Amino acid sequence: MIVGVPREIKDNENRIAIVPAGVDALRRDGHMVLVEQGGGVGSGISDDEFVEAGAEIVEGHAEVFAKADMIMKVKEPLPEEYGLIRPGQIVFTYFHFAASRELTDGMLASGGVCIAYETVEHGATLPLLTPMSEVAGRMSIQQGAKYLEKPQMGRGILLGGIPGVEPATVMIIGGGVVGTNAAKMAAGMGANVIILDLDADRMRYLDDVMPANCTTLFSNAYNIRKVLRYADLVVGAVLIPGAKAPSLVTRDDLKMMNEGAVIVDVAVDQGGCVETTKPTTHSNPTYIVDGVVHYSVANMPGAVGRTSTYGLTNVTLPYARILARDGWSKAVRENHGIRTGANIVEGKVTYEAVARAFQLEYVDIDQLV
Repeated sequence: MIVGVPREIKDNENRIAIVPAGVDALRRDGHMVLVEQGGGVGSGISDDEFVEAGAEIVEGHAEVFAKADMIMKVKEPLPEEYGLIRPGQIVFTYFHFAASRELTDGMLASGGVCIAYETVEHGATLPLLTPMSEVAGRMSIQQGAKYLEKPQMGRGILLGGIPGVEPATVMIIGGGVVGTNAAKMAAGMGANVIILDLDADRMRYLDDVMPANCTTLFSNAYNIRKVLRYADLVVGAVLIPGAKAPSLVTRDDLKMMNEGAVIVDVAVDQGGCVETTKPTTHSNPTYIVDGVVHYSVANMPGAVGRTSTYGLTNVTLPYARILARDGWSKAVRENHGIRTGANIVEGKVTYEAVARAFQLEYVDIDQLV
């Protein structure tokens, strides 16, 4: 199979979907790997390193799509890439379809086979989402701390405080991978941390492993509003696999928050868990609504391309090798993770949460393999 790895064109997206070790592995499996010229620069990987591993460097973005049987990306195709995808061509990347009807329609029209990183399952986990959730959770506190500074229109609060001056209060909605990593960072910096979640067992676990400056609270509308009144930094860390995130903080809720408080909505890829969330970019990361600073960059891990690329490709490569070896149909039949990753296949929606999000017809993948 010919595997194509184009350069990412999303604003300040510095990741790439393969590293030289992955090229070497695919080449040893008997496949050809095409990498777009300069695609690894943002991750600190030169074209020469890819060539040494066995890749062929391709100059044109469209040429990678035209020659490849499978495209490996990091972020969803942008509108200018929709027409480059051929019927039956595998596209293996993050899609987050439920947050974008335009993307969903574009991929349906393309006839491509869309295998979404974020819905690949292994047991009760989402292994291809986990490393980027770890990065985003940790980055949410770095960014939140920065935007609490007065020159960034924040409250002018140091996250950890100093002796004699109280630290910031960090409210984290969701105790999963993002929330746990955010809590680790915030607690380590000395903030008062409150994690809200619905799962009592998860809260018991977090209560056991987190330091004393981190507490848990059952997540409901009353408790969310109560904490919003005094929270300095709010991190949205809610995930429903493959589906649009629920809106847990409303526009009216912002009125009770302190002027200059900061919201970092990590759930933005799935539409956000704050009603006023809209996707932003690293070039223009924030906006203000009712005096509250919103940071909702849709590709946060792209800012730390080297760490993110290596973390991501560690977990995606095994699945890419299966897809390249078996093709999508056999892979879907024989590998549960790839089966759950199949969101859109040759013009059909094959993931129920995506179909529900836009009231589209759902087709069981068994009818297509």
